[in-house]
Amino acid sequence: MNNYEQVLVALRRVIRATDLHSKRLSKTAGLTAPQLLIMQTIRDLGEVTIGTIADKVSLSQATVTIILDRLEQRELVYRVRSEKDKRKVHAHLTESGGSLLDRAPQALQEEFIRKYQNLQSWEQNMIISSLQRVAEMMDASGIDASPFLDVGPINRDHEWKNPTQRDDRKPDPASKLKAS
Repeated sequence: MNNYEQVLVALRRVIRATDLHSKRLSKTAGLTAPQLLIMQTIRDLGEVTIGTIADKVSLSQATVTIILDRLEQRELVYRVRSEKDKRKVHAHLTESGGSLLDRAPQALQEEFIRKYQNLQSWEQNMIISSLQRVAEMMDASGIDASPFLDVGPINRDHEWKNPTQRDDRKPDPASKLKAS
């Protein structure tokens, strides 16, 4: 196998591992990696503002708000306006959110970070340099990215559907009765 083929195989393995973990997280917990990371941040920091969450997970406040909207619809988090400063909103885990978080698999990057931190500093720097060069070679160095491993758009939803909400893509059986 040529050197460039070895690089492509290694890249494909990273992409595939990220995709498989994302699917497992969605299947077992009904969460995306950004949703998991935000819920973990709320758990770890306690009563926390949206801005603090955004800073901690390296996402914009707008993106965090969209993700929190989806988590709130599922009753996994709730938000409360600050009594002291009405401009601030604090996010909290619900009991079911905490329970789901306890059962969810760990984020893919957690194991990577643990192993990476055990490397010598020269090896860490070599990996950083190599991956930055690969991103540049793939015209991806200018793409905004957050420090967690996931595939697809950050603020996408998962496959979970609220069973009490009707899916508008399916024909409503009652509409046939009205039309007759």
